[in-house]
Amino acid sequence: MENINEFFKNTFDNNIVKTIIVIIVSFLIYQFIHIIINKTSKKDKMSKMSKKGKTYIKLITSIIRYIFIIITILVVLQINGVDVSSMLAGLGILSVIIGLAVQDALKDIIRGISILSDSYFSVGDIVKYGDIEGKVLVIGLKSTKIQDISTSNIISIANRNIEQIEVVSDKIYINIPMPYEVSLDKAEKAVDDILDEINKDELVTSCRYLSVNKLDDSAILYLIEVCGNPEKKLQRKRNSLRIILDKLSKNGISVPYTQIDIHNK
Repeated sequence: MENINEFFKNTFDNNIVKTIIVIIVSFLIYQFIHIIINKTSKKDKMSKMSKKGKTYIKLITSIIRYIFIIITILVVLQINGVDVSSMLAGLGILSVIIGLAVQDALKDIIRGISILSDSYFSVGDIVKYGDIEGKVLVIGLKSTKIQDISTSNIISIANRNIEQIEVVSDKIYINIPMPYEVSLDKAEKAVDDILDEINKDELVTSCRYLSVNKLDDSAILYLIEVCGNPEKKLQRKRNSLRIILDKLSKNGISVPYTQIDIHNK
């Protein structure tokens, strides 16, 4: 019996074993908290929460992960003989060096917090970054992940670059070109037919005629506004253009194109 007690005492006095136990316990506690957060967010009551609420949950999960990593590292250092309290006290001397080394990471964290506080965008929003339009999947402390709506590729964007991100509207604007020979009454009747058909599209929430938008070189441009889910923006535009071509044809109106007149002397 004494040998067994001595075995357990020697085993648990071993720093390597203590380190492993701390890491495992920390991991299990984090996983338990993560599961509770996921279950809570998936309840019927929580599933109807706003985009901002879902964004906060994602960010809180990210913060908890970083906290557990930092605490675990500090405990492991203490177990292995590192004077953590002295090390923390000495951080004041190293703060400038560390600050310079991680300034980009700090910018990312600050920007990540400002995304939420300023409600710049939320999880589920459609945003534009450069030539890419995508759905916001995750807003973390350091980066934001979006899924390209045209390719389904996932792009990670450093939070310090949020000034380059535009929130995509649920509206698209389409010019309907018609020849100058078509009277205004006939043109607007054709536009009404187009609106009636576009409004039947399940991807469209509303569609309205705005006005004559431009007197172009070879056509008069009639502007319409088509609203719907930004995530389905490309398909909504394709559907609308097809309807426009079909209805113009049925109204006996040809789509004009640029012509060059050559006069011989």
